[in-house]
Amino acid sequence: MRFFLIFLLFCNTAAYAQIDYNKQKEISLHERTAQQQFIGARGGQGSQASDNFDVKYYRCYWEIDPSVRFIRGNVTIYFKVSEPTTTITLDMANTLTTDSVKQRNNTVAFERTGNSIKLNFAQPIAANTLDSVTIAYNGVPLNTGFGSFIQDNHSGTPVAWSLSEPYGSKDWWPCKTNLGDKADSLDVYITHPSIYKAASNGMLQSETPIAGGKTITHWKHRYPIAGYLVCFAVTNYSVFNNTVQIGSTLLPMQTYCYPENLVLFQQNTPRVLNAMKLFHAAFGDYPFIKEKYGHVQFGWGGGMEHQTSTFIVTPDENLMAHELGHQWFGDKITTNSWEDIWLNEGFATYLAMYYYEKTYPANIHDFKGMVLADITSQPGGSVKVDDTTNLNSIFSNRLSYNKGAYLVNMLRFKFGDSLFFKAIRHYQDDPAIIYGYARTSDLKRNLEEASGQNLTKFFDQWYSGQGYPSYHVQWSQVGSTAVQVKLGQTTSHSSVSFFEMPVPLKFKNATREKTIVVNNVNNGQVFVEDIGFVADTVLVDPEYWLISKNNSTQKVVPSNTGKGVVEIYPNPIVNPFKIYLHDFNAASSTIHIYASNGQLVYQKNIMLNNGSELVNIGTATWAKGVYVVKVITGKEVFTQQLVK
Repeated sequence: MRFFLIFLLFCNTAAYAQIDYNKQKEISLHERTAQQQFIGARGGQGSQASDNFDVKYYRCYWEIDPSVRFIRGNVTIYFKVSEPTTTITLDMANTLTTDSVKQRNNTVAFERTGNSIKLNFAQPIAANTLDSVTIAYNGVPLNTGFGSFIQDNHSGTPVAWSLSEPYGSKDWWPCKTNLGDKADSLDVYITHPSIYKAASNGMLQSETPIAGGKTITHWKHRYPIAGYLVCFAVTNYSVFNNTVQIGSTLLPMQTYCYPENLVLFQQNTPRVLNAMKLFHAAFGDYPFIKEKYGHVQFGWGGGMEHQTSTFIVTPDENLMAHELGHQWFGDKITTNSWEDIWLNEGFATYLAMYYYEKTYPANIHDFKGMVLADITSQPGGSVKVDDTTNLNSIFSNRLSYNKGAYLVNMLRFKFGDSLFFKAIRHYQDDPAIIYGYARTSDLKRNLEEASGQNLTKFFDQWYSGQGYPSYHVQWSQVGSTAVQVKLGQTTSHSSVSFFEMPVPLKFKNATREKTIVVNNVNNGQVFVEDIGFVADTVLVDPEYWLISKNNSTQKVVPSNTGKGVVEIYPNPIVNPFKIYLHDFNAASSTIHIYASNGQLVYQKNIMLNNGSELVNIGTATWAKGVYVVKVITGKEVFTQQLVK
């Protein structure tokens, strides 16, 4: 889901995207207020469905006239119970009237309590046996939350649509709304006035005229789907079709939009087709590749990632990319707890950022800078939602969306592109969660399996912890080609005393620049790195890979004790290895390296700058064995044995 963002596009040689964060925060506040009403109207959030059964299939017959706030339905649910039982409980709002419940044409007794319906079977149902019930019902759906069931108009024409995240499905049909149980497949039959079109999940099968000026529209979806992602919309839609080549598949793209916005949607749909090709290549096959992707216009101020059938208010470029990203992150793999909503929203936000990076590379720096400014606008706040009854936390644009996206951004930097995309595809293909539900621990497990890295500290500090670091760099020139860096940090929140992370530092002078990456694992850590020139400036994370703020740098003149130190690393040596000379009272030095048989394999005279220099020595042609290095500086002689 995405609250509508205002983007200003300036067309010069390239488009430039700018987020209106004040408008965004107003919409986020509106959503939280609506969600509070949504919860209050039910006397508490969540599902009342029992856990003793697993939904396998829904067949839904709905009769909807967008000019009337009313629904008549007939829903068949195929399920398996986990143990022998005579009862199951479904979610169903108390404003809906149950006409009948049938099990294989036999009447089933039921009880209505709160927003649920408990079915009492005459005979026990055996464990792991496929069974079914059909519930006929009617009523006026609740008008709460994001909408659940909206009856409205556009340009004077009636329109009805659903928007059920997180628990609103029960407002308008009997189902199982809790996270953790997806139906394996779905058929939707919508009876509506023939002057309108009806949209839903999956592939359009038929539009059949019937008596009374009505049409039955049949949609079929054959992928696992969460209850809150089942959707409908009915109005006088204009429909047009596109295709996009992804791999060897020519994927249909179908758009249902208001007639007054037809040209706008036709002009902007190619943007989402480009995003589809990008995401398919980077994050794995489009998850519903055997069916289609679609847009359906609705009147809510944002978008909702209904599976294969995204609802959007307008074809805004960022909004389209965000909702498309949800098809991988939120639909194919769905968060198993609102504590981990970032697995949906943070990833979708990152995919939109990735789209902008590839589409408008000249402007991604400023784009990311605005996201970072929002994240660090307050000193605290974790991506992990500690209290899932706190709507300000669940639907926090700053934390669940933007900071969640930046965790993905930092993982990409930490791994490097090749390993990052490999690891994300590993997560997407995990048999334990594919087309199912996941927690942050599942993501962590998959990333560790793919990378071989231990990510416990990363998730403890950046996901569970609050705040961000401010990096403080003290640096000095070492000889003619190297720098010494002392890297410290302070943190904005006491929950994390130190953030571990590779840190990029860009060194510059008037004609040259080089970025080095130092692995910062403790405060006050010292690094000596060869940059190849004499620098006058250093910038901390200039490309905005990390969450940080108020970084500082200071160039210092290193002290010279005059005691003369030679450091050789690593040993055993690799290609190349380093010899670091410092604290000498001399202007030059000579390095000799001998093989075990006494053969001279390396010799160099070097000039010292303030008694120091860093020397890189290549060993590609050296045989394995023992070597002796001799460093002569003035009257001082340093000797050390090396092993290759």
